[in-house]
Amino acid sequence: MHLDALDSARTGDGPMDLNAVRDVSRAISAAHLFIYLVPETAEEAAELGVTDRGPTYLAFRSAAMGAVPWQVTLAAFYNFSPRAARAMAGVWDAAPPERWQAARFLAAGRAMRRVDVHLIDDHLAEARSLIDPVVAGADYAGKVLAAANASVVLPPDPLVALWQQITVAREWRGDAHLVVLADNGLGPCDCLVLHTATGRLPTALARATRRWDDEEWSAATARLVARGWLDSHGVVTDAGSAARERIEVETDRHCAALWAPIGNAGARRFASLIAPITNAFTAAGTFQAVHGQSDLA
Repeated sequence: MHLDALDSARTGDGPMDLNAVRDVSRAISAAHLFIYLVPETAEEAAELGVTDRGPTYLAFRSAAMGAVPWQVTLAAFYNFSPRAARAMAGVWDAAPPERWQAARFLAAGRAMRRVDVHLIDDHLAEARSLIDPVVAGADYAGKVLAAANASVVLPPDPLVALWQQITVAREWRGDAHLVVLADNGLGPCDCLVLHTATGRLPTALARATRRWDDEEWSAATARLVARGWLDSHGVVTDAGSAARERIEVETDRHCAALWAPIGNAGARRFASLIAPITNAFTAAGTFQAVHGQSDLA
């Protein structure tokens, strides 16, 4: 869809406000993030016979797509190096994707109850009444991870079912973001270098999980320096910060259509309803490994 059309996404309460889109996007990213950081995820993976963090992350996140080869996961995840994605080879031999998906739901439910995520039944029902039409009405063309997650049968646990619907919306934005990155000529390593330079994701964490080597990281840095987005020391410039924000705004424009079924008021209300998830994990210190609410996409 052309960006002019995206700008005109309308709802019952008028055109989508990109500030509302940004607010709800941050809320869903934050409410989804804990799954990559809590011990329950590693424990459930160990029950399936995999103890390495890299393959665990890749298997859990790509399980909704089925038993795809690592090359498909690499394409869908975008900013991982081939050597990082290749490490997942064999995870479907340890357990089929449906068992990984079930284990992910178990980890999510256990973790949310451990930190005492408190959503009263009325708020759970209201949150579902808002997110369900968003998921049902979404255009999944080109949205591989979002479409895969939307196809997953929701678990009987109401809190985990809500989290899975949040996951669909989170992956939808991520899928849209990759299109914008490509349109702006930011390759898989380049976008990661710029992301860490803005301080949104610790460099050490990005390097350890995405596994770009020194030569690849230096080459990506050099390309960004040549564009004027980083200085000679690898520090983000004003132009680089502006470019990164422009990319976020372009992503918000794509996502305006996603949230149009519930409008600005509905998007803001949904963000407030799911805040207890993030608040509980923040209070438990879960996010200390990252700065801010990074997507880790």
